[in-house]
Amino acid sequence: MEEKYDFARLEEKWRRRWEEADLYRCVEDEERPKKYILVMFPYPSGPAHMGHVANYNLGDVLARYLRRRGMNVLHPMGWDGFGLPAENAAIRSGVHPSKYTWGNIALLKEGLQRLGYSYDWSRELATCDPEYYRWTQWFFLKFYEKGLAYKALAWANWCPSCRTVLANEQVVGGRCERCDTLVEQKALSQWFLRITAYAERLLSDMDQLSGWPESVLTMQRNWIGRSEGCEVTFRVKETGQEIPIFTTRPDTLWGVTFFLLAPEHPLVDELTEGTPYREDVEAFRERLKGVSAIERTSLETEKDGVFLGVHAVNPVNGEEVPIWTANFVLMEYGTGAVMAVPAHDPMDL
Repeated sequence: MEEKYDFARLEEKWRRRWEEADLYRCVEDEERPKKYILVMFPYPSGPAHMGHVANYNLGDVLARYLRRRGMNVLHPMGWDGFGLPAENAAIRSGVHPSKYTWGNIALLKEGLQRLGYSYDWSRELATCDPEYYRWTQWFFLKFYEKGLAYKALAWANWCPSCRTVLANEQVVGGRCERCDTLVEQKALSQWFLRITAYAERLLSDMDQLSGWPESVLTMQRNWIGRSEGCEVTFRVKETGQEIPIFTTRPDTLWGVTFFLLAPEHPLVDELTEGTPYREDVEAFRERLKGVSAIERTSLETEKDGVFLGVHAVNPVNGEEVPIWTANFVLMEYGTGAVMAVPAHDPMDL
């Protein structure tokens, strides 16, 4: 018996045996219950590292456990190798995006195979393969034909170095998680999918998820974010312009003490153009650069804003209230304008 465990030799031996036996290929078997174990597709930016090990070990453990329990397990792997991140990485390396991405896919695949994960490699796919993304394009066209895909101007996290938008999760301390550049808020023309058309169905179908923890269901309901309310129109006293707002509490209209616009609202520029208030608005916006939407709406974030020098007329009682722009008002919620009722909403305090 060998005293020293020669992991390089033994693990390679058994990995080859599993590969030759096609041990983890999933075939149809009506006699066994099905299980689909899908882990996040990695972005092929280089060889496998400890981050991959930490991320993919648990999925593999679950797949192996369920197989031992007699389940017919489909455990596939693929590569998220399409879009601006791949192009930016290729630009930094000086290699064509296609060559760079496919080369990294081969490198990362070799690393994951050496780790012995029980993937069904016959199901492998890559999002940069035309045979794959032709179908995502087909889906998009179907959404567009049904009126479920539309274009609109919206604010986004923008990294001037990577020259791409970032999800809120990719902004760490106001900086791009990839290159550490200060992130800006930028108005961009973007494509959207009208997922709100399915909000009610998503909520009602959650009743079918028996056995799910209530905490997870609550997070899902909060993510869907469906609100019931009505639209109320205020008027700018000095210009006569009408500003609609969405409110879930129309009964509090009589308690409005001031009115708020998101810093990105186009009316902010219109109402302050050529006035002494414009300088304060620009300084305020400068302070918000690099601050994510999550940070802006956090209860721990200090409320900040500036007066725009104009007033809104309350439609229910004719009272005039000052119009401000504030950091906790987001353009993407409702109409980008809100009525402030401090007696009923702690955000307005």
